[in-house]
Amino acid sequence: MRVDVLSREYPPEVYGGAGVHVAELVAALRAGTDTEVLVRAFGMPREEPGVHSYLVPAPLGEANPALATLGVDLQIAQDIAGADLVHSHTWYANGAGHLAKLLHGIPHVVTAHSLEPLRPWKAEQLGGGYRVSSWIEQTAFEAADAVIAVSAGMAADILRSYPAIDSSRVHVVHNGIDLERWHRVDEPELVRSLGVDPDRPSVVFVGRITRQKGLPYLLEAARRLPADVQLVLCAGAPDTPEILAEVQAGVAALQAERSGVVWLDRLLSQPELAALLSAATTFVCPSVYEPLGIVNLEAMACGAAVVGTATGGIPEVVADGETGRLVPIEQVQDGTGTPVDPERFVADLAATLTEVTRDPDAATRMGEAGRRRAEQHFSWGAIATRTREIYDSLS
Repeated sequence: MRVDVLSREYPPEVYGGAGVHVAELVAALRAGTDTEVLVRAFGMPREEPGVHSYLVPAPLGEANPALATLGVDLQIAQDIAGADLVHSHTWYANGAGHLAKLLHGIPHVVTAHSLEPLRPWKAEQLGGGYRVSSWIEQTAFEAADAVIAVSAGMAADILRSYPAIDSSRVHVVHNGIDLERWHRVDEPELVRSLGVDPDRPSVVFVGRITRQKGLPYLLEAARRLPADVQLVLCAGAPDTPEILAEVQAGVAALQAERSGVVWLDRLLSQPELAALLSAATTFVCPSVYEPLGIVNLEAMACGAAVVGTATGGIPEVVADGETGRLVPIEQVQDGTGTPVDPERFVADLAATLTEVTRDPDAATRMGEAGRRRAEQHFSWGAIATRTREIYDSLS
């Protein structure tokens, strides 16, 4: 079986969890099944065999990003001729997958890493293009032969957002983690070179600067942490200049109040990130929208306790009181994920982070339990096998 996997992100151009997912899934499918996998990705040419790259057509170089995306999708759809099945990831590639289904008469599988109706802040980034991206996603999802959700929470969101989809076409296949690459490493000098004191308690955040990641709430909560606790922000790729400015102002205000506020706004290498996660007292995921969160798995694999918001797929990853702590949140039901009571959410987040950082022995035990949970439930080999089973059911 030849499967063409479509993604905006693919190594080396990876900036989020979807790109990590695609890279790991492709490798596991090629290694563990008889699936021939071709990758069609946005961006500059790659050297990896079986990977085809596509740039925005020159006439669309200055167009709205949603229209530029469609320009790439049209090129990809044309080249899929000869595939037995097409599998697209995120709305950027969903259009190409849907067109390939129609053009070549093959099944289309989509994996949902997020949903446009639950990310209305994307209008800040895309303007009217947000209506275009929403139309692409809805059209592709409703016509897809199978929809893969990365968590049960995401599956429920899909059926709520797109009630026209038959629930029998929605399958839950969790994200996974490469347990050989992600493991505990003790590199105190590497940690120090990044501006972090490995001998002080630390709370580490890793994520894009986007509304869904909840970074402004974390910055406010950090003002209430014990004075010796460091806050390490591995945060970049802002969605808009406005949210970047908001985070810059928040970080500057926090740095004026306390020591140990470290902002690393470049893309860290995997060894650097693994060292930071391994040295962390706790990892924090303050997202207000998170289908699953591969970064939570990366932290667990490195032996870090995880404090995460009790929303989306996070409770399917973090076992409260065992591998970390879940912070309760009541959210406005308008698609934004905004806390009904932001002050309460900030206070609960601060209290939970304080509790975990004040008891490093308990944090260590939770981190060790997190590593075991990652090993038992989130291997890419098992995920590839389940994905291939879905492919076979459509042939």
